[in-house]
Amino acid sequence: MESTQEKKKKIRLLFVCLGNICRSPAAEGIMKSIVEKNDLQDVIEVDSAGTSGWHEGELPDERMRAHGEKRKYDFCSHSRKFRKSDFDDFDYIVVMDQNNYNSVKTLADKPEQVEKIHLITQFSLQYGYYNEIPDPYYGNSSDFELVLDLLEDACKGLLQRIIKDYSLI
Repeated sequence: MESTQEKKKKIRLLFVCLGNICRSPAAEGIMKSIVEKNDLQDVIEVDSAGTSGWHEGELPDERMRAHGEKRKYDFCSHSRKFRKSDFDDFDYIVVMDQNNYNSVKTLADKPEQVEKIHLITQFSLQYGYYNEIPDPYYGNSSDFELVLDLLEDACKGLLQRIIKDYSLI
C-alpha cells in the first residue's frame, strides 16, 4: 500500500543545455544539493538533458566535474537528449540560453508546454545582468567557475520561486 507521501506528485525540474555535459548537469547537481540542504528531496526531483544527442550516455565534461568537486558537488548524471515526452514529465523546463529555449520551444505542441520553459537567468538573485549562462566548453578554468557562480545563484532563486509557488515552507 502506498503512503500519502508516495501518492503526492513531486515537483519535477529539467535543466537543459546543448550537449548536456557542462551547464545542465552542473545545474542538476547544484539544484540537487540545494534541495537536500532544504530537506525537500521528497518533494522536488531534478534531472537534465541536452537539445543535441551528441554526448548521449556520457558523464559530464571532466573539467566541469573537477570544478564541481572543488565546491563539494557531484556531477554524475549521464547525458541524454531532450524528448517531447519531457513536456508531460516535468513541471519546469529550465534552459541555459536563448538557443536552448528556441530548440525546446520548437518541440512544444501546446501553449501550456511553452509556459513550462524558462531561461535560468530569470531566477538570478545577484547576477541579473546576465541574460544567459555562457557555454564554458571552449573556455578556460575561469569560464567554468563563472558558470558555477551563475548557476548557484540562479538555482537558489529558482528554489525560492518554487517554495513560493507551491507554498512549501
